[in-house]
Amino acid sequence: MVVEQALERIGRLDPGLSAFIEVWPERALAHKSDPELPLCGLPFAVKGRSGIRSYAARLLIAAGAVPVGSTSVPGPGTYWQTWGLGAHGPTLNPWRADRTPGGSSAGSAVAVAAGMVPLATGSDGAGSVRIPAAWCGVFGLKTTNGLLPSPDRTGLASAGVLTRSAADARVYLRCVLDGYEDVRVPLPVRARWSPDLGFAETDPEVESVARSAVDRLVSAGIVRLDGQPPALLDPKDAWQSVRRGRPAAGASVRAENDRRLADLFADADLLLTPATPNRPHGHEGPGELYSTSLTWAFNLSGHPAASIPAGFTSDGCPVGLQLVTARGTDISLLEISVAAEKHTIMVRS
Repeated sequence: MVVEQALERIGRLDPGLSAFIEVWPERALAHKSDPELPLCGLPFAVKGRSGIRSYAARLLIAAGAVPVGSTSVPGPGTYWQTWGLGAHGPTLNPWRADRTPGGSSAGSAVAVAAGMVPLATGSDGAGSVRIPAAWCGVFGLKTTNGLLPSPDRTGLASAGVLTRSAADARVYLRCVLDGYEDVRVPLPVRARWSPDLGFAETDPEVESVARSAVDRLVSAGIVRLDGQPPALLDPKDAWQSVRRGRPAAGASVRAENDRRLADLFADADLLLTPATPNRPHGHEGPGELYSTSLTWAFNLSGHPAASIPAGFTSDGCPVGLQLVTARGTDISLLEISVAAEKHTIMVRS
């Protein structure tokens, strides 16, 4: 996709989806392409107004990519009502306009899902890349905590990316990781499956869609399930304590989950779960549900995690399958995701 095409699609589609806060046509069209650069002329979007200053955005620009705009994030007073507030109002899920796209990287997921840009940056402090990726039917990656610079002083948030496919995310990792080296992952991958991590209340249909995707991976020889389903302690209070600046209050839960995850990854290479316990909720909010139940444990532990499309519920809502690997194995996680998504993606009937 060239810059002109991206701007045309944004101009045509964004009034109905509100994925962008700002669009920068003059700046993007004035960009001088250097064919010697690896990402020459690749249009991309950045998360939020400050996204253009992020470490990843700077490296993408240095590699020749062209920023075309900043994407929506939760706006003032919209904490539960909508996960994105763009230039045209609340950000809408491209599959079902009456549902949220997830967040907080809401506009980035919608812009990619709608084909407005091939790549958008995100950040993930509790699932903020993986949740919108799951609910918009795209690929989303949270990198290992601390691997890339982050302005979040709590250490919970990590840089991430959203693309139409895992293969498309390779250009991101090759640009942002120092000393990137291709990795070949032997198949099948030793994996464990958990529908709830031992504590979450997962929607039965969401669980069924995600489990069916796992079964297809087993049949295709991508993964081999062995061992008992892993169980963690509910990380809600520990995560909230860290966010509030009182990490000692949740230290025991965090330490125990770290121990259990260390035991898991000593015997397995991959953990599989639904990306969210629920399907996309309406713009009025999720009520008492925590969409983050299956994601924020890995912001506390620091493990890299991704969401790949797994299929749809009967009411047409996308479901994501979460993949988690050991700390620092981001490239391997991406390559497993590339192999997996060839078998998990299901077209909505």
